[in-house]
Formats: sequence, structure tokens, C-alpha cells
Amino acid sequence: MAWMEWLRFIAGSIFLIMGLGIFVVEMIGVFRFKYVLNRMHAAAMGDTLGIGFSLLGLIIMSGFTFTSLKLLLVIIFLWFSSPTSSHLIARLEVATNEDEEQHYRVISLKELEAELDNREE
Repeated sequence: MAWMEWLRFIAGSIFLIMGLGIFVVEMIGVFRFKYVLNRMHAAAMGDTLGIGFSLLGLIIMSGFTFTSLKLLLVIIFLWFSSPTSSHLIARLEVATNEDEEQHYRVISLKELEAELDNREE
């Protein structure tokens, strides 16, 4: 039975290390990207995936108990709330950004269709 404990410990450690690696990549992305929406995307994806892997590692390490159920509920809550809050922050940035031409352009459906027709010809 001791080998089963070691197997759980190793599997949980792998998930924890993967979660920490994702957090490191997230921090590098947040500091390296110049535009705020790119930074926010790196932070949101890193949080969702990094926390998911880290908590999954803790679930495996703690065994399947009531604590595991609570950690699973935390993962589910964070998977719903983090992308939602990131989306709202992105919409606020787009709505209040004064230098929009520098980062993106607003295009209507008719302009897009005309551009696609020009590419086909």
C-alpha cells in the first residue's frame, strides 16, 4: 500500500510543478507584453490553467475526501469567474482606450465583406 501513496505523491507533485510552471510563464507574459489586453490575456489564461493544475495536484495528494470536494468546487468557481472578470476588464479597456488606432481597428460587416471580395478577385 505504500507504493500507492508514493504514486499519489508523485502524480500530485507533477501537477503542482506544472501549475507553478504555468504561473512563471504567466508572469513573464505579463511583464513582456506591451499592450494591456495582451497582458490581461496572459494573466487570465495563466490564472485559470495554473490554479486548475495546482489545485488538481492538491486534490490528488490529499486523497479523495471532503477536502478534495471543496478544492474541486474552488476550481469550478475559478474557471467560471476568472474568464468572466477578464472579459469585463477587456471590454472596459476597449471602451475607454483613446489610442485605439494604434492597437486595433474597428471594421463594419460591410467593410469586411468588401475586403474579402477584394482578396478573392
